Amino acid sequence: MTNFNKGSLYIVATPIGNRDDITYRAVKVLSQVDLILAEDTRHSRPLLDYYDISTRLKSCHEHNESSVVAGVIESLEEGKSVALISDAGTPLISDPGFVLVRAVRQAGYEVVAIPGPSSIIAALSIAGLPTDRFVYEGFMPSKSTARRERYLDLTQDSRTIVVLESSHRIASSLKDLQKVVGDDRSIAVARELTKKFETVLFGSISGVIAQLEEDSNQLKGEFVVLISGSTEATSTTHGLSSKRVLEILSAELSLKQSAKLAAELTGEKKNDLYALGLTLKK
Repeated sequence: MTNFNKGSLYIVATPIGNRDDITYRAVKVLSQVDLILAEDTRHSRPLLDYYDISTRLKSCHEHNESSVVAGVIESLEEGKSVALISDAGTPLISDPGFVLVRAVRQAGYEVVAIPGPSSIIAALSIAGLPTDRFVYEGFMPSKSTARRERYLDLTQDSRTIVVLESSHRIASSLKDLQKVVGDDRSIAVARELTKKFETVLFGSISGVIAQLEEDSNQLKGEFVVLISGSTEATSTTHGLSSKRVLEILSAELSLKQSAKLAAELTGEKKNDLYALGLTLKK
C-alpha cells in the first residue's frame, strides 16, 4: 500500500534507460498526483504513455524553474499534489529541481522522495572500485584547461571519484586525466547503463583509452567515469602532497629539475610530475 498525501511535492526517480526499471510506487504516485513537472515533456510523455499515466504534464527546466515555483506553491495551498521528474534517473542530481524543492520546503510543505534509478549508484555498484567512500563531481568542464584544473584539484582525494561525461568529450577528458595523474590509477567507464549497448570498461587510464579508440561505438552514448582515489603512499611526503612539493621546488628551480627532485622525494614518476607541473603553470 502506497501512502499518498495531498498537498505534497513528490520527487520521483524514473528509468535511466530501461523502462522496466521504474518502481511500482513511482507509477502509482505519478498516476495520482494532479500535476507532473518534467524537464522535457516530449521526452517524458512516451514513458508516461507506456504506463497509461494520463496526469497533466508541464515543463520545469533550468531556464524556467524559478517562474514555475509560484504556481506549484499555489497548487499545494489548494491541497493539490505535484510530482517532479527529470529526463532520466533521480531529479536534482545534475538536473533541475533544487530551486523548487527549497522554495516548497521554505513555504512549509512536505517534500517526499520516491527513490529509484540513478546512473551514479548503478555505476558504482558494478565498477569494481571502492564504494565505502566516494565523491560525485557532476559533469566536467567543457574546456581542456579547466578540465585539467578540476582533475588536478581531485588528485589528492582518497575517495573514489565519480564524474559524468558526454560522447563528444569522453576521449579528450580521459587524456586530460592521464596527463594530470599519470597511468597509475584504475578507472571504470560505464556507458549506456541499462540500455541495449551497455558496456563497462575497466583498467588503467591508458588501457581504457585504447579500448575507446579501437572501437568507435564505445564513443557513443552517455558516460559515468569512476576514478580510483589517491593512496597515501604515493600522494604525500612528510605530510606534503606531491602537488605542494612540486610548487615549493618550482619556486626555486626549473620545472625539469623540480620534477626530478619531486620524483625522488615522493616516489612518483618524473614524467607524471612534469605533466603536473605544466598544468600548475597554466
